[in-house]
Amino acid sequence: MALVYPSLKDLKKPSIIPGFRITLSFTLLYLLIIVLIPLSGLFFKASHLSPRDFWEAVTSDRVIHAYKISFGISLLAAAINCFFGLILAWILARYRFPGKKIVDAMVDLPFALPTAVAGIALTALYAPQGWIGQFLSPLGIEVAFTPLGILIALMFVGLPFIVRTVEPILQDVDKELEEAALSLGATRWQTFTKVIFPSILPALLTGFAMAFARGLGEYGSVIFIAGNLPRVSEIVPLLIVIKLEQYDYEGATAIACVMLVASFLLLFVINWLQKWAGHRPGRR
Repeated sequence: MALVYPSLKDLKKPSIIPGFRITLSFTLLYLLIIVLIPLSGLFFKASHLSPRDFWEAVTSDRVIHAYKISFGISLLAAAINCFFGLILAWILARYRFPGKKIVDAMVDLPFALPTAVAGIALTALYAPQGWIGQFLSPLGIEVAFTPLGILIALMFVGLPFIVRTVEPILQDVDKELEEAALSLGATRWQTFTKVIFPSILPALLTGFAMAFARGLGEYGSVIFIAGNLPRVSEIVPLLIVIKLEQYDYEGATAIACVMLVASFLLLFVINWLQKWAGHRPGRR
């Protein structure tokens, strides 16, 4: 009986997604309706302003102070979360202890909790008569209705991004490399800085960028604890809402365009970091 060998055409792997052209068309149409058209409308509305009016709208004294509050505190909150998030990810990835699953679930709580609920809870805790604020007020530390309150709110919502990006990488680090470094006389600190930290650095930077981006757009958990004082504790998303309530649609869209461009640049950085992490030598 003659043997029949498959041709190259028969060896060709079938498409993973059936009807690729149809699904791609539906995907592009969905993105066009949900994402591109609304964003295009935002820029179209802002285009009604002259270049001079647009520049004045996005660089007024009140708006500049709001930029400083939003960008500065978001950056600081993301940096603080990098430190504490790395410690928390290390504990969850390397140790077993009673209640670990509860702690692991609590990390994801800011994802599931409505931001307004988080803001109300934080305000109740850190208000001058709150459970924690009543002990801080005699020391001259005011948290609620100050920029410090914004910092705590952004740390609350940004922590999961650090933990969830670093923890899988820590679990994937080859422990034999650590044992080899220790056997060659390296201290635990040298092992961490020379072996472990370079492996988790891309994930840590990605989590930092994601937490920073989330902080820039955060609204619900901040407005209750911030106090919303112009030039003191007023964030950019709140300023956009205020301008909309004043029927200053062009001014609101102008500021929104600036935030949109900043968010796009952050997403570009995040994608670049993820691509860099995937192409690093030694990554599987």
